[in-house]
Amino acid sequence: MATPIRDFMEKHYLHFNAAAMVDAAKGYEQHLLEGGKMMITLAGAMSTAELGISLAEMIRQGKVDIISCTGANLEEDLMNLVAHNHYKRVPNYRDLSPQEEWDLLEQGFNRVTDTCIPEEEAFRRLQQHIFALWNDADSNGERYFPHEFMYKMILSGVLEQYYQIDPKNSWMIAAAERNLPIICPGWEDSTMGNIFASYCIKNELIPTTVRGGIEYMVWLSDWYRKNSSGKGVGFFQIGGGIAGDFPICVVPMMYQDLEWHDVPFWSYFCQISDSTTSYGSYSGAVPNEKITWGKLDITTPKFIVESDATIVAPLIFGWVLGW
Repeated sequence: MATPIRDFMEKHYLHFNAAAMVDAAKGYEQHLLEGGKMMITLAGAMSTAELGISLAEMIRQGKVDIISCTGANLEEDLMNLVAHNHYKRVPNYRDLSPQEEWDLLEQGFNRVTDTCIPEEEAFRRLQQHIFALWNDADSNGERYFPHEFMYKMILSGVLEQYYQIDPKNSWMIAAAERNLPIICPGWEDSTMGNIFASYCIKNELIPTTVRGGIEYMVWLSDWYRKNSSGKGVGFFQIGGGIAGDFPICVVPMMYQDLEWHDVPFWSYFCQISDSTTSYGSYSGAVPNEKITWGKLDITTPKFIVESDATIVAPLIFGWVLGW
């Protein structure tokens, strides 16, 4: 199928990382055509990079079946949704002095590379609404996963008064509308996680109101067993870290620790990363290393694109979407 993005990529991206990106895109598409399902993992600050512009459409078109992401990516998509007009871009971020960084802090900005998130309009705007949901659950003895609280907040419509971008560009809205499964390991390492901890320290909430990582792994093992028949489940990893490391381990956990020897390996693997294998970096490890850990099979299609995910991921998504 000829499309502008595909035509450009096939004409110009013929070698090295560019060719690997095309191969990975074709592999993703083929995996879906053969009836496979796909997990996407989001590390870094991909939501602040506004990946939602392409990822939301991937979700709407059924090109994603489950997402694993950091707590930052879970919340930063919504922060961009409700406070986009208050963000500040700093193109010369490499040249900032410590004093200039301090000045940004005093102005209420938290910098992510060249983009400053406004604390008052972003963090605090969400805080009042998510706290109400935490408090209700706490009072009723109910417990939910972090993403389930976010879904409740989105679907309630309480954030609509603040929208500052087209909601079709929010991947969290698309995910909530589909009730897409999300895994969010290490959610405690996020702004909302820190805010929740502060309420627990003040004895206003109890920690168990938000379900945690072990329960996510237990839930994922059940989801994987139910969805890995046939072509199986692919693994599309953007960046490194816990967003990818945590869910990929569900396969060896079931096979080795539970001794469920009928569990299939991940059936497609692609990672976009600029990390290297130096000093034992797992995030930069070549896919073949994962064979030794019982995550990938010898025959699993494997791709690694050593490049900037903010450039590569939208192009691969554009290919899969037929843009």
